[in-house]
Amino acid sequence: MSKYFIPILFLIIYLFSIIKKVKPYDAFTQGAKSAVPFATSVFPYLVSIFVLTELFEQSGLSNFLSNFLSPFFGLLGIPKELTKLVLIKPFSGNGALAVLTEIYTKYGVDGYLSRCASVIYGSSETVFYVAAVYFAGAKTKKLALPIIISLIASFFSSVFACFICHIL
Repeated sequence: MSKYFIPILFLIIYLFSIIKKVKPYDAFTQGAKSAVPFATSVFPYLVSIFVLTELFEQSGLSNFLSNFLSPFFGLLGIPKELTKLVLIKPFSGNGALAVLTEIYTKYGVDGYLSRCASVIYGSSETVFYVAAVYFAGAKTKKLALPIIISLIASFFSSVFACFICHIL
C-alpha cells in the first residue's frame, strides 16, 4: 500500500491545482526557478561547513578533544566511548554515522553503548549544517547565540539520552 502513497499524493495535488485553476507545470517550474538563487546563496556556507568538518577530523583535533573531554563527559553520564560521537554530530551527519557504525561493530548492536549511541545519533542534529542552510536563507549575520544555544541543547540531549538508556 505504501508504494502507492506518492503517486496518489501527486494525483491529488494535480487535481487540486486544476480545481483551483492553477497550471501545475508552470507553478512547478516557477518554484524551481525561485529555488536556484537560494541554492546558490547556501552553497558557500555548505562548502565551508564540509571543509571545516573534514579539517576537524583530519587534523586530529577531534581525537584530542575526545580524549580531553571524556572525563568531564563521564561525570555527566556519557561513556568515554561515545565522546567522539557527541563531538562530531553537530558538525557532520556522515561523520557521526561512521562513528556510530564503528560503535556497532566494536560493541555489538544490543549493548548499552550502542543503544546510547543510537539515541544520541537520533536525538541531535548537525547544528552547523542546519545553521548554514537556515541563516543563508534568513540573510542574518547574528549566528553566535543561536549556534551556542543549539550546541548546548544538543549536548544536553546526549546527556539525557545516556540517562534514559541507563535506567531502561
